[in-house]
Amino acid sequence: MFFVSQASSEVSISIGVKNEDAALACEVLGKVFEKEIAVGALAPLKLESNLATVAIVGENMRQATGIAGKLFSTLGRNGISIIACAQGASETNISFVVKEEFMRKSLNVIHDSFFLSEYKELNLFVCGIGTVGGMLLQQIASQSEKLKKERGLKLNVVGIARSTRALFDRSGIDLTKDIRAQIAEKGIDIDIQELKKQIIAMNIFNSVFVDCTASPDVAGIYEDLFNHGVSVVTANKIAASSEYETYERLKTTARRKGVKFLFETNVGAGLPIINTINDLVNSGDRIQKIEAVLSGTLNFIFNAIAADVPLSMTVRMAKEQGYSEPDPRIDLSGKDVIRKLVILSREAGYRVNQEDVQKSLFIPKEFFDCSEEEFWKKLPSLDADFEARRKVLESKGCKWKFVARMEEGACSVSLQEVDARHPFFNLEGSNNIILLTTERYHDYPMMIQGYGAGASVTAAGVFADIMSIANI
Repeated sequence: MFFVSQASSEVSISIGVKNEDAALACEVLGKVFEKEIAVGALAPLKLESNLATVAIVGENMRQATGIAGKLFSTLGRNGISIIACAQGASETNISFVVKEEFMRKSLNVIHDSFFLSEYKELNLFVCGIGTVGGMLLQQIASQSEKLKKERGLKLNVVGIARSTRALFDRSGIDLTKDIRAQIAEKGIDIDIQELKKQIIAMNIFNSVFVDCTASPDVAGIYEDLFNHGVSVVTANKIAASSEYETYERLKTTARRKGVKFLFETNVGAGLPIINTINDLVNSGDRIQKIEAVLSGTLNFIFNAIAADVPLSMTVRMAKEQGYSEPDPRIDLSGKDVIRKLVILSREAGYRVNQEDVQKSLFIPKEFFDCSEEEFWKKLPSLDADFEARRKVLESKGCKWKFVARMEEGACSVSLQEVDARHPFFNLEGSNNIILLTTERYHDYPMMIQGYGAGASVTAAGVFADIMSIANI
């Protein structure tokens, strides 16, 4: 027998023995307490196998307050449940029992948390290595040594997935080598359920799932990952803009499990819009109105349109330069802006769904009811009408801006004309701008402005969310 723990309520006693002695111990104790069990004074003995005992020992633990609290909160944050625990009166030893499958993870968590490791570690699973995901991996590779040297942080990319294939390596994937070639050579075939299974089975401490896709299937595994102690950083807008009940459940589950659900890049790429709204709301302010140009793609298009640059050309330019979604109709339909407005409104405290947003389209509906190939063929037919309207707009000294607006929970998106007096008038390129009117910032709204599209700034925003989980 190597472990004994009794609750102060005296209603249970836990005894730890070796696996090979468990059946005999249970039999012996059953005979000793046979009468008490028969009359109901004791519940029948319960045998649990395949467990592990971990102990932290140190003479200086006597003088250090909060060791037990730090230990248990760290384990819980990493999805490790404690079955039994014991602490001696000498205060130099805390022992606890976990499932055997969590032993390695428990040891790593303790070493990391109590500064026994040279570096604090984050273990990353990156899903999607297109423009944003590929740029993120490059940024991690270029910053890894600096982070270890200056911040004591080690970022391990332990999993990378693309479409139907993924690579996993507990010791960390070499980001200086060709990622696609490594996945092709050493990876395994997966679907979304197998991806989730592999991540959970690796059972790694301080793990973060990074979603750089636009896939609803990938967004669908977030909740299961939260329940297994995995944080999520995502550039994928689908989860946070899905049905309100789903959004609320994801936020609640992450909070209850002590993990993070971060999606700053869902709106404004690398701009600190969601974090700013969170800070205002958490400090007791109330968001009354949001006015914003949230599509870097549409702002680029309406800034680039000119007498010699028709609408169809600007849309193609936006796609070629990486500002638009893979299918630019997601931007042109206002769907992308609607998702962003819904996310901001929810973070501001309003119960809003996408269907609640009033929208005014500037592209005829039939352009969205055909294939993408047909769309590109038909798009030049709109050039003449847009050029005529552009001339009228120019004569009035105005510009087009696709504006998202929320006021006290009422949401709308539409193409608007703004003159030189409007804060949106001089918004250039693919930039975004947002005005926040709150109880504190009522007469002079808070303004956030900057690059709102592009793989580099979006990847940097994802990287910033990862760093906020590291909390260094």
